[in-house]
Amino acid sequence: MSSSPVNLAQVPMGGTLVSGGATFRVWAPRATAVYVCGDFNSWPRNGGVLLEQIGGGHWAGFVPGLKEGDEYLFYVNGPGSQGYKRDPRARELTFTPPFPQSDCVLRDPTLFPWHDTGFRTPAFNDLVIYQVHVGTFSIASGNPNGHFLDVVSKLPYLTSLGINAIEPLPVTEAANYPSLGYNGTDLYSPEQEYGDADDAAVENCFSVVNSLLAQRGQAPYPSSAVLNGSANQLRMMVDLCHVYGIAVLFDVVYGHGGGGFDDASLWFMDRMTNGNLNNSLYFTDQAVSAGQAFAYWSNDVKQFLIDNATLFYQEYRVDGFRFDQVSDIDSHGGWPTCQNMTDTLHFLQPGGPLISEYWPVDGAVLNPTASGGAGFDATWNDQVRDAVRGAIGQSTGGATASVSMDSIASALQFTPTSERWQCVQYIEDHDILWVGHAWQPRIPALADSNDHRSWYARSRSRVATGLVLTAPGIPMIFMGQEFLEDKPWSDNASMGDNIWWDGVNGTDQSMVNHLRFTSDMIALRHRQPALRGEGLNVFHVHNQNRIVAFQRWIEGAGHDVVVVANLNESTFWSYDIGFPGSGQWLEVFNSDVYDNWVNPWVAGNGGAIWANGGPMQGLPASGTIVIPANGILVFARDGGDT
Repeated sequence: MSSSPVNLAQVPMGGTLVSGGATFRVWAPRATAVYVCGDFNSWPRNGGVLLEQIGGGHWAGFVPGLKEGDEYLFYVNGPGSQGYKRDPRARELTFTPPFPQSDCVLRDPTLFPWHDTGFRTPAFNDLVIYQVHVGTFSIASGNPNGHFLDVVSKLPYLTSLGINAIEPLPVTEAANYPSLGYNGTDLYSPEQEYGDADDAAVENCFSVVNSLLAQRGQAPYPSSAVLNGSANQLRMMVDLCHVYGIAVLFDVVYGHGGGGFDDASLWFMDRMTNGNLNNSLYFTDQAVSAGQAFAYWSNDVKQFLIDNATLFYQEYRVDGFRFDQVSDIDSHGGWPTCQNMTDTLHFLQPGGPLISEYWPVDGAVLNPTASGGAGFDATWNDQVRDAVRGAIGQSTGGATASVSMDSIASALQFTPTSERWQCVQYIEDHDILWVGHAWQPRIPALADSNDHRSWYARSRSRVATGLVLTAPGIPMIFMGQEFLEDKPWSDNASMGDNIWWDGVNGTDQSMVNHLRFTSDMIALRHRQPALRGEGLNVFHVHNQNRIVAFQRWIEGAGHDVVVVANLNESTFWSYDIGFPGSGQWLEVFNSDVYDNWVNPWVAGNGGAIWANGGPMQGLPASGTIVIPANGILVFARDGGDT
């Protein structure tokens, strides 16, 4: 491309709108020629749109007159073939079935009118995460799948629930749909299916979004054009989340790519002979999770991945990340990539949570990069999940069955590092509940396989969720868990496994009551600083009685609370237990209240007990309490922060 008005050596990667047109840059080291084509030139392949080689296997050029919304593709001549290729860094794709026919769309991310509310990401130990799949979380009537706009419509609900961060499953373009999102092929482009392209639907959602902004005293968006395209609709979702006080943590997949590459994808991007998979440029010949491991040894590939996360910070204003299967990255030589990634992201946004998934749990992923660690801030922890689920399953064997409360005690105390907040705790997640895996049932179904709404199912579910929300670490709830959803989940909305919103909206009183329980338990966690602190002392475990009790506190400040969990089918009307100090202790939470809300036969302690007994179970005082069957209690000196 001749007489370019820009310095091609300084052109950023991908297609970028600049004054007077657009620049393009792509990495295709073994290509013999690379063109940029589009409606602007009737898609020819000639010297007029030929990019120039600028060194390092990169091709770049400038096309005058291009503007927001223009479409393009690269045409690559290589040693093995020639044909169209999508820009691996395209900010958006068109929705033109079948998928390989999609074009890249030029977008200027600076045009989006963000609301600067001064939102700050919650501190790590203050986080309560809600994991959600955009396509099935909240589906508008008549739509085959959910959209970013549908998630926004649920923000008042999520705010009332009390969570302060959502973690959407991967939202970038996948090879097929329906999809969990873990088979991404176009990592810089939001999933087309999540962006509503119907003009009437967008206009309707525009009114809804502006109404939501008005409810928070924020200025409306100027026109529905703001919501054009999936990229802007994703920005809108992040923007509205911040308006409603909710952080957004993107789930990113850098352990593998694809799981269904097409000829126009970045697979064999420079069109080297398609045979030896190590010639695929971005990938190796190693299959991982139905995809291909990235070639982490390549600096260009490493930078591609780091730049992807950087773009989400800079152009979507996300608050942090959950990194899928870091153990896969590590096992294929990607540890230095993780270190470079976390160093870069910590520099760009200090305090932004970087959460790893690494199996088996390994504290090395949390160690600083300066000492050889991977530099992540927190990691998923399956210890509490497996122990609680195991005990719930054992309890279904009847009153005389053996239930391991020791395993729960051990799981509560487990930490891969010295900081307990670095463990993400959960009992339900996208992976174990997905119908395609059918690994484990939802908690109500686990608690009573015959009747998911029985007292056994309801009460055991309250204990399970209560343990997650009182355990040290960062609690995470999977969509629907908060109101007793009992079906496995599917990424395919047509399978009938969608969240039953009608139930929690009044059709099923058990779901309504459980939602109240979860919301109040989250509020308790926010109100009692000890539940967000580092202090933990599991001081009483009794397998036969099915009791576990533990103390939480703030190091150096106190604010002690005592949590007592019971998986016994009978109530203990007079149970002696240790307390961190003598005197009055308020019963600040009793799960039994929520059964048939308000439970007219609640087994409780009348709002307070007196710990006037002598030392017990390693604590300086003791008291006699009532412990409801299949119940969880929390005692504190006062009602907590307001």
